[in-house]
Amino acid sequence: MNDASEEPVRTLIPVPAHERPHRTRRTARVLLLDEQNRVLLFTDTDPGMHDSHWWITPGGGIEEGESERVAAIREVSEETGLQLADEQLAGPIMVRHVVHGYTDVVIDQHDTFFFARVPTFEISTAGHTAEERITMVSWSWWSELELRRTAEIVWPIGLLDLLEEVARYEADGDRSAYPIDYGSVEESTVPGVL
Repeated sequence: MNDASEEPVRTLIPVPAHERPHRTRRTARVLLLDEQNRVLLFTDTDPGMHDSHWWITPGGGIEEGESERVAAIREVSEETGLQLADEQLAGPIMVRHVVHGYTDVVIDQHDTFFFARVPTFEISTAGHTAEERITMVSWSWWSELELRRTAEIVWPIGLLDLLEEVARYEADGDRSAYPIDYGSVEESTVPGVL
């Protein structure tokens, strides 16, 4: 017999990708690296899936009339409270096509990744949207060793390779190979269609 005060266990029946609404968008994402070479990641969730979570870089949708760089700087400010100067933002370093399948929507997006080296700072979530206040529940600075050892889901897939690319980008004055095209991937809580 269930105690009335206990939360009922919900069973999620995933909606097939073709029945979920599909959205397309362009995003600007930023690898923020501190003086210890740690990268800032946020925990994100799918509210439709009990106990779902993964780690993501700051960033989000490019608004009408914005350049990728302007969107990257705005997103860092909104999500972290840090106001980057244009000259602090390096890149773009990588572009990719990604499908994010969630319980309520499938998002087909084009990501552009930048990076910036910054001192460790106190995160402010005052600029988070209403949705981000629900889904982005925590943050942490991750070392390369922690990323190699974790069993947690970390997006973008291949973040360690991307961090190696950052080191090459900084060491080599030739920027002609950038941004690198990482092709198409799927990162989903409920599979979408790639």
